[in-house]
Amino acid sequence: MQDTLVRSIDTTQGLLSARFENALASQPTPDRPRDRYPATDTFLASTSRHLAAANATLVPAARRHLADGTERAHEFSQHSRRLEFAMAQTKAKLYGEAHAIYRPWSEIWADLREQLDDWLALEADLVRELAEHTETAYATALAEKLYHAELRSPTRPHPYVPHLGVTGKVARRIARRVDMFWDTTEGRMIPEPVHPHDRKHDGRIAQYFLADPHLEKIEEEPED
Repeated sequence: MQDTLVRSIDTTQGLLSARFENALASQPTPDRPRDRYPATDTFLASTSRHLAAANATLVPAARRHLADGTERAHEFSQHSRRLEFAMAQTKAKLYGEAHAIYRPWSEIWADLREQLDDWLALEADLVRELAEHTETAYATALAEKLYHAELRSPTRPHPYVPHLGVTGKVARRIARRVDMFWDTTEGRMIPEPVHPHDRKHDGRIAQYFLADPHLEKIEEEPED
């Protein structure tokens, strides 16, 4: 039986991948020139938040419990920056910023897909190793900790801020406050992250209001 942490990450990754495909398919038309905005913004917001939360929780756990944790932390941070840069380029293109306006959408999407797929594979490997090298109770608590970190994480990509250690924690906190201001100003809706408990009793209406349909079942915060 799969560990709660692994199942939670699998479900989250499936959701992020589906949101990417939805953004890719949302092409503007003459009658609906802004059709690309909602789907792309939803993908960017949910992925930015999950990425930041993973750096805040999974990376310290890997450093503590995996033999090559320090190297894995550095690798994860570097891939996170690449994905965030690709997301920042997508956001810049979406809103017509001068430095991205001349890049074709095909190039933007291809780069974003490559970076997203690489990062998701890296995260999945990291989570499976953590599940194998820690007690079940710890991994379950880590899944819960990841969920709460995601609720407090930035909702926009920030590729140039620190990702690891105390400086990373402070940078994420400041970025989150700035993002909250702009989310409120813009009336931006941020989807609820996946909660690592069994969602089988959530009805369609509840899932609709959470902006978080669960296609699969998802079954104490660890002290780091």
